[in-house]
Amino acid sequence: MTSVIFVHGTGGRKDAYAVTFKQIEQTLGNRRPDVALFPCLWGDTYGAQLHAKGVSIPTHDASGGQKPTDNEKTVQLWKVLYGDPFYEMRLLGLRQLQSQKSRPGQQNAAQELQFRTQGLTTNEKLRSILDDLKIGVVFAESCDHVVGKNSRAFGRLLETAARPLDEDYGAIARAIVSESRILCKDRGIYPWLLVDDRLRDQAVDAIQQALTQDEASRGVVDWTKKHLIELAANLGTSAIQRRRGAIMDGAYPFAGDILLYQAKGHKIRKFIQQQVENDQVEPPVYLMAHSLGGIACVDLLIEQNLSDRVKGLITVGSQAPFFYEIGALQQLDYGDPLPKYFPDNWLNIYDLRDFLSYVGNHEGLFAGNMIDVLVDNNQPFPEAHGAYWANTATWDAITEFLP
Repeated sequence: MTSVIFVHGTGGRKDAYAVTFKQIEQTLGNRRPDVALFPCLWGDTYGAQLHAKGVSIPTHDASGGQKPTDNEKTVQLWKVLYGDPFYEMRLLGLRQLQSQKSRPGQQNAAQELQFRTQGLTTNEKLRSILDDLKIGVVFAESCDHVVGKNSRAFGRLLETAARPLDEDYGAIARAIVSESRILCKDRGIYPWLLVDDRLRDQAVDAIQQALTQDEASRGVVDWTKKHLIELAANLGTSAIQRRRGAIMDGAYPFAGDILLYQAKGHKIRKFIQQQVENDQVEPPVYLMAHSLGGIACVDLLIEQNLSDRVKGLITVGSQAPFFYEIGALQQLDYGDPLPKYFPDNWLNIYDLRDFLSYVGNHEGLFAGNMIDVLVDNNQPFPEAHGAYWANTATWDAITEFLP
């Protein structure tokens, strides 16, 4: 009976590994009941740990595990807007449609919103402020993108606009500033507003005051605060939402494992070797490794001649080819060939959306020693990095590869 040992990647710990192992066990069992699956959980014993409970991290005691503050949620909202200036406007456009009936001599909400946005580019006071902030050169184009006739997001705002319009004015102002940032960078213009949140907010305030025509504004109103900021905060990972201590609580196993492996990888490789040589694991053995686990397995199979037991290697979302190319593999310098006892059967699965996956069947790398198989996990990064096990294409490749 063929034996498969599943070696997890960076950041893997007992709870998460148990869930993944169960998924793999069920899928592999359904597809290949003739294959025996064995665990290799090295993270809990040899992975990175905060041995002193994080005292090396500034403010860890005060911030570890805490919920994000309103300020941090606002920062996260801006992070979203930097990549998608129309995010807030589109979300506001999900409100209930309004009839927008007109009365003689009185503008309805949509007409007022459109009239005031049309006056932005002719407002000399506003233009002077934005010129001082060094984004005046792209202001007209930004306005056209955000509130011009071809802006679908603005069209939706007009369809759902209802007084008071504070939310709409604020969303438009932030969208214009965000779009201006993008246009500036595209043109090689780098105003200090790009990195100074006070100048950024000054630009937003100036545009918003031009839209409100200096009427009293309630700023970020309750609906916006509840829905926009909360949803933007949820777009980030739980680690990003928190302060530094909590960021490290979530992130240190991932980054720490990589650093620890580079410093003391022999312990992880020894652990994997012990699983391979366990009497319960009958040869032929195939190592199936994810991410950093793939690097460890490649290093192990170079360091030790395990050809009497290990007949094949499966790397999934692995950086082993990249490490070899930059000379970072611990057991093989760039330019040196794989040892003759290295397994002839090496399957490498990657996804173009997984920026931590690499290919190696090329001249100058491992040409002829491995098979690269492209799959599409239909997930953005970083989710794509952990989504292989739910992808039928991954299992099609693995089940075909196994003897």
